[in-house]
Amino acid sequence: MDLFGINGGEFVVLAVLAIVILGPEKLPEYAKKLANLVKEVRRMANGAKEQLREEVGDEVADIDWKKLDPRQYDPRRIIKEALIDEFDDAVNVAKGTPAKTVAPAPVRTAVPSITTQQQLGANEPAPFDSEAT
Repeated sequence: MDLFGINGGEFVVLAVLAIVILGPEKLPEYAKKLANLVKEVRRMANGAKEQLREEVGDEVADIDWKKLDPRQYDPRRIIKEALIDEFDDAVNVAKGTPAKTVAPAPVRTAVPSITTQQQLGANEPAPFDSEAT
């Protein structure tokens, strides 16, 4: 059991200290207060979860929170996997098997291609648009 970073041995030491400091007379009263505090915190957490679900909608329930956990993005692991992939690709190329490559996306130009009539002469300056950024 590892609750709040306290293992079993530390919990026993804290319990013995509580008995010594508080005394056997007041210990049940403080234990009851602690139990009520834990129940209240749980109730508040559940209320906040319900309020969030009501305000945001049911799509929150469908979110896989583990995928969004930043602890899974260990830079060392990411670099290691990238290097292993590159090594595997190099080995495959050496063996003669094609490497796993992703085809580049086709490049789309916003400007239509220049026709032979639009080509500039040898000493003709290029057109300039002063309003272009």
